[in-house]
Amino acid sequence: MTAVKLFVVLFIFFPNYSSATDTVTPSKPLLDDGQTLISAGEVFELGFFSPTNSVNRYVGLWYKKAPQGMILFILNNQSSTPIWASDSSAKNPTLQLLSTGNLVVKDGGSGKLVWQSFDHPCDTLIAGMKLGWNLETRQNWILSSWNSPNDPSTGNYTYEVDPRGLPQIIQRKGSEVQYRSGSWDGVRFGGDPPVGPNPLYTPIFVFNTSHVYYTYENNEASSSLTAFRLNPSSTIEQFSWNYQRQEWVSVYTLQKDQCDSFEHCGPNGVCNVNLDLICHCPTGFVPKMPRDWERFDWGSGCVPKTKLNCSSEKGFKKFSHYKLPYGLKFLAQRTVLSIEDCKEICLRNCSCSAYALSGVSGCMLWFDEDLIDMTEYNVGGQDLYIKMAASELAPENDSRRTVIIISVSIISILVLLICIGGYVLWNMKNSSHKSQAERMLPNQEEEQHSDALTEDVELPLFDLNTIMSATDNFSTGNKIGEGGFGPVYMAVLPTGQEVAVKRLSKDSGQGVIEFKNEVILIAKLQHRNLVRLLGCCIHREERMLIYEYMPNKSLDLYLFNQTKGTALNWQMRFDIIVGIARGLLYLHRDSRLRIIHRDLKASNILLDNEMNPKISDFGLARIFGGDQNEVTTKRVVGTYGYMSPEYAIDGLFSVKSDVFSFGVMILEILSGKRNRGFQHSDHDLNLLGHAWKLWNEKRPLEVVDVLVKDVNESEAMRCIQVGLLCVQKRPEDRPLMSAVLFMLDSENPSLPQPKQPGFYVGRVSSEVDSSSSCNQPFTSTELTVTRLQGR
Repeated sequence: MTAVKLFVVLFIFFPNYSSATDTVTPSKPLLDDGQTLISAGEVFELGFFSPTNSVNRYVGLWYKKAPQGMILFILNNQSSTPIWASDSSAKNPTLQLLSTGNLVVKDGGSGKLVWQSFDHPCDTLIAGMKLGWNLETRQNWILSSWNSPNDPSTGNYTYEVDPRGLPQIIQRKGSEVQYRSGSWDGVRFGGDPPVGPNPLYTPIFVFNTSHVYYTYENNEASSSLTAFRLNPSSTIEQFSWNYQRQEWVSVYTLQKDQCDSFEHCGPNGVCNVNLDLICHCPTGFVPKMPRDWERFDWGSGCVPKTKLNCSSEKGFKKFSHYKLPYGLKFLAQRTVLSIEDCKEICLRNCSCSAYALSGVSGCMLWFDEDLIDMTEYNVGGQDLYIKMAASELAPENDSRRTVIIISVSIISILVLLICIGGYVLWNMKNSSHKSQAERMLPNQEEEQHSDALTEDVELPLFDLNTIMSATDNFSTGNKIGEGGFGPVYMAVLPTGQEVAVKRLSKDSGQGVIEFKNEVILIAKLQHRNLVRLLGCCIHREERMLIYEYMPNKSLDLYLFNQTKGTALNWQMRFDIIVGIARGLLYLHRDSRLRIIHRDLKASNILLDNEMNPKISDFGLARIFGGDQNEVTTKRVVGTYGYMSPEYAIDGLFSVKSDVFSFGVMILEILSGKRNRGFQHSDHDLNLLGHAWKLWNEKRPLEVVDVLVKDVNESEAMRCIQVGLLCVQKRPEDRPLMSAVLFMLDSENPSLPQPKQPGFYVGRVSSEVDSSSSCNQPFTSTELTVTRLQGR
């Protein structure tokens, strides 16, 4: 008898030999390196292989239908500890490779299953396998990473279902939690978007008294192969076989941003990747260590404004679209299915800090003060009710809301006049006689514009019925994106022209001033690398902008999606970089207005049918006067990860702020990786730091995405150096866009050596000088993409 240890692995390999049997018996063993088993239907194959850069030979299992198929299972005879061995309880055992990919041992007499590979997963999950628990037998189906890409022994990371009352999946490094999915709500985990049926597979979560596990089934209508892998570097990836390119591609990655890092915002803190400062305290809470939060160190978390005791008058505040907290002290009562009953249970218990209701788990209760690892999503998530003092639940002052409503209405009328060819009716910079309406404008000092805004702006005005008909009543099928200020729809006008309609969400952060700003700016800008505004639509509370339609959508969809990313060859990436640079130079120098964009990022770069880049979304842009070089603002806006240090910390912006953002985009275009949320197994640097490290180690070309075809190394070196010059910490060290374009267009330019980037570490706190915190112009909740609010 030979003792064997089993590993489930994911590895690209395809032998050149096969045989037409799926069974091994004592009388028909599998001994020779060259023989294989093939399952019924010829879906799976078992044979010998060696991992990359390894001389060791293993018996492995892979998909036969996909050349370069995934190795899904290994028999490794280096261990002396058997997982299963034949004994007197199994007569004439038979080893068979089933059509499901399950390698099983059956009793030759009764046919009874005595062992199966699906009970011993390693790093890969395929359809039919389980991840979770048999609570009766204590069988735990758990993924374990490889030690390295060429060593299939057990690595540092595990991925398993939490068997307690809150059904969720948790990834650990050793015993330390690093990531969790959020709870299963009966349809999806945590913040998974509420989309329609998955075209590739159907997820299943079983949660009853005897079993808690996740599995999935391949959809019959889909011929694609799908597998999930826990990588040695800790990430969880979904792979799909691309028949056209004949290779496995990564279609989805968990731990994709900082909010996926466990407890990133500390106790009671809430993470939202769509905010510029991604951590904030929920209503009724404040930072525990305010000075730390000013330095972007959120680990101390939040505390209640008003501390509760058992005799306090208290109530609950509802928070929607949340990943429910991690349950250290947690109770689920599955028999309680009424939200009011759940509320009463928590209210009566002095230690209960929050509750939620789920059709799967029933009434879920959290105890003691701290709520751990909460995330807020734009869509998805669940409702969480947090207990707090009654004084924190008082309604807002009615008179204050009235002033805001009046202000919004007046500005909407002014925007309407702009759209139909009227004049801007005020000059907020120079007018010495301000009307009452002007005095009610929020953040008036922030929204001063140059005299250029008094010029005539003429745009077509579209009526609401036309837009509703063109978008099929804003149907989901016509929705092509979700911007920071609302959804974007594809529409076909009665003339047959295809357009994009940006519909301002009623509760979005873009106020009417930002809307007016975007209308005025884009109407005056004409450049092949800027998106063209065709008109606008205003009807009561509805405000919409109509743009030229970009059939290839936004750049981020190609860069950060491996399936589409491979469609961008080197020449396309280089042309996109140069095109963005030309559009930015026009904004900074060549247009009749001098404009700072303030929100340059990959998702704001649209691609036309020829993949030409066009800068879009000017809602946050600012106009500079002819004698202005920089401005200090109390209202920092933009996207964290693209913002320059002087802007994020001191509110100081200039053309060099946009140059920094452009440098970040260069490195993202080259690498196919996001700056924010970038992970590497060798260090904790972000993408800027990674590129800087490779530059200093004389290995800069390693930053280029391995999927990029036909790389021109001299152009790539030039782009890397220009990118690093643009993201230098000090704005005076960064080049102007005129110099950037010269360096990109020149064959043999003499380029300066870059200095240390700004914000190049994974956590920004070490980049912030302690003396700057006393001048910090914003609080932790003010930097958002969608809500632009004053102090």
